[in-house]
Amino acid sequence: MKIIICDDEEKQINELSTLLRKWLKDRNLTAQISCYNSAESLLFAYEDDKSVDILLLDIQMGGMDGVSLAKTIRQSDKGVQIIFISGYTEYILDGYDVEALHYLLKPILQDKLFTILDKALEKLDYNERAIFINHNGENIRIPLHEIRYLEVLHNYASIHAAETYTIKKPLKEIEAELGEAFFRTGRSYIVNLRHVRKTSKREVHMSCGGVVPLSRGLYGPFNQAIIERL
Repeated sequence: MKIIICDDEEKQINELSTLLRKWLKDRNLTAQISCYNSAESLLFAYEDDKSVDILLLDIQMGGMDGVSLAKTIRQSDKGVQIIFISGYTEYILDGYDVEALHYLLKPILQDKLFTILDKALEKLDYNERAIFINHNGENIRIPLHEIRYLEVLHNYASIHAAETYTIKKPLKEIEAELGEAFFRTGRSYIVNLRHVRKTSKREVHMSCGGVVPLSRGLYGPFNQAIIERL
């Protein structure tokens, strides 16, 4: 798990870091905590590595504000849990625009922060697990729940999620990163069982409108997988 703090006050960063380490220790969790003192420095780092699970954002900062930063990050990551931090209440409504998890007022109380972090953890479990790919020179995080199905053609795999990403990687390697909600319907396709709309003995119809072939002899195991895994 990766947690990021962005605040232009060093004292606030230190206090949040201390509370985060205590929360992690109390929950027997491990995480990478990264701290930034401006929205610009965080955004620069984010362009190289978009793997973030929980984002603690101050709203009022010199230069780019936290809400604008959150809107930029939300465009490429629908699963990150955003927690706004501010000393003022007038910005609360801005959180709805980026589907923020919560809005915390300074000074931060330990019990309140821990409750919100617990809620974020529940949503990550797994709003959730994700795979990371390099697509056109960018590192992209794709939550598993967003993936409808995957298909391979020659040495290229296409991942059909909120968007479609085609990468040069064997399907078998990607399959190893997927969870139990995924089922290989044949040599060239893997489907997310949670996105199956209907099935016949030879085809699987997905919620996105895609139709995936089902290999001979897999109709029974496929339906059993839906019963057992969902």
